[in-house]
Amino acid sequence: MRLLGLILIMLFLSACAFNKLYLRPSKLTSNTQLLKQVRNNDTVYIAINPLNFQPTYLKGKTDTMQFDYTIESVVFKSKNENELNGWLIKPKNVKPTTTIIHFHGNAGNILGQHRAMTPLLKFGFQIFVFDYSGFGFSTGKATRNNVLKDAHAAIDYIKTRNDISNTKLVIYGQSLGGHLSAVVASQRQDEIDALVIEGAFSSHKDIAADMAGFVGRILVSEKYSAIASISNIKKPILIIHSTQDETIPFKMGQKLFEKANYLKEFYEIKECHICGPRYYADSIAQKINRLLFSH
Repeated sequence: MRLLGLILIMLFLSACAFNKLYLRPSKLTSNTQLLKQVRNNDTVYIAINPLNFQPTYLKGKTDTMQFDYTIESVVFKSKNENELNGWLIKPKNVKPTTTIIHFHGNAGNILGQHRAMTPLLKFGFQIFVFDYSGFGFSTGKATRNNVLKDAHAAIDYIKTRNDISNTKLVIYGQSLGGHLSAVVASQRQDEIDALVIEGAFSSHKDIAADMAGFVGRILVSEKYSAIASISNIKKPILIIHSTQDETIPFKMGQKLFEKANYLKEFYEIKECHICGPRYYADSIAQKINRLLFSH
């Protein structure tokens, strides 16, 4: 009996360890006011307004940097009562026709994650990026249940804004956010116009099994699943995956595509994990617009 008890404890601890692998948040404290960041081999500083976390980018700590887009930092509440930080990023020289809600991956925070999407701004998109509970300036604990609630809260918030009312609404999820995006899109498809999934795993159990074989599949709980949700989506879907992805196997993107039923396109790319907009912004924008406006 004692041996059985030890085995059960070890299995429980292993399961907890596996489940924690999915979320590795990088937290920022509310009293953070000046941050250092490297951009294109140059050091820049970010002054943070402690009231609303509005960023101002500085060169040499004094000179304000100018971009071809604006950032509006906002704070909104999730149903778990956590306060979430989001940025609505708008191009200065292009009137947006489409609003993208970005679901980011399992690590980092908004300060780095937003840069994955800015290459799309010049193609007529405005982009809402946000941090899940426990990431960046967002309060609360990073859990898979909270991430799901936070994703719904982001849609709820963005739909209250007048400046998105005449635009198409697209969910764009990357990595863990790509998996999440299929689940959320299946539940909110009457409110969105298309879904983009990049570098996503097909289910929590599938990626656990890829890391640790059948033991991983047994130990990890499947709280919600992209592979189980995607066939229910009746909106256009673009799935992007790199053949050089060393984080999420290429075959998982193919698996999601095969399970999707509606208007769908698979875009096979190269380069690193969730680097699509960095290297393929032009063609990704064309594909999104074709899904939105040619049917």
